[in-house]
Amino acid sequence: MFNKMRRSLLAALAATALGAMNLVTTASAQEKIDVVATTGMIANAARQVGGDLVNVKALMGPGVDPHAYRQTRTDISAMTNADLVLWHGLFLEAQMQDFMHDLSEKRNVVAVAEGLPRNMLLSHDDYDDKFDPHVWMNPNLWSKVVISVRDALAETNPEQADAFKANAAKHLDDVAQLANYSTKVLSSVPAESRVLLTAHDAFNYFGSAYGFEVMGIQGISTESEAGLNRIAELVDLLVNRDIGAVFVESSVSDRNIRALIEGAAAKGHDVVIGGELFSDAMGPDGTYEGTYIGMIDHNTTIITRALGGEAPERGMADRLAVGS
Repeated sequence: MFNKMRRSLLAALAATALGAMNLVTTASAQEKIDVVATTGMIANAARQVGGDLVNVKALMGPGVDPHAYRQTRTDISAMTNADLVLWHGLFLEAQMQDFMHDLSEKRNVVAVAEGLPRNMLLSHDDYDDKFDPHVWMNPNLWSKVVISVRDALAETNPEQADAFKANAAKHLDDVAQLANYSTKVLSSVPAESRVLLTAHDAFNYFGSAYGFEVMGIQGISTESEAGLNRIAELVDLLVNRDIGAVFVESSVSDRNIRALIEGAAAKGHDVVIGGELFSDAMGPDGTYEGTYIGMIDHNTTIITRALGGEAPERGMADRLAVGS
């Protein structure tokens, strides 16, 4: 009788211990990856692909210019303690490049845009021996960056690779829908009005994808200066080609754009600000415009409507802020 009770007790203890081990294993498998991303666009991709399996910190928030950004002590601490660091590359984070290369020798660091096929990238006269980094302006090209994010997460946590793959597939469907919407509404802009003039040269991939002539007052990097001659040339262009709308950017000062408008007015030509575009940073946190889909939906809709095309006021998903 005693031996039977003893065997039952031992079996119960063994079952409890096994259950505890299973709980530990499950908890370990579900432990979240700590991810640090430089830009909001990359952070959004990591959240979409990682879902509940990741904690994502973006170093650069709304309105922050990545061309001029330098890592802070807090950033360094976050990156050195992260399971995965995602940065764009292609010289976008120019002031952080040396640090990222050094960090990659010690930590898991991935430049998610560096692997893009070179024949898909654009060069620029003002950007010697480098490519234009603003690839997110073309959703079809950005989808390849999403895949790079997916692969980086899967390599960091192989046990959740299937989950990352499923999440990425869903997000890529949304990006494809965005690309289709952009093509549709932008094609309604009259051919002679397809001129996009902004504060800096961030929209070349947009122009290439949708057949727009794109001009920036500054070069590809906001670190470049816009001289008086450049502004005078663009004022003449506005007047001679009867361009009636220019665009400001959320992460770039509007000083030069307003100088253009004033210069055109002095020559008797009225130019208005067609809207504020998101170029190097997304919209406010917690809003639709604070996601990649919302950012590009906003840009596409604003440009289309300002230049004489047809697009719903609240965008592709009827989610844009009224008057945005």
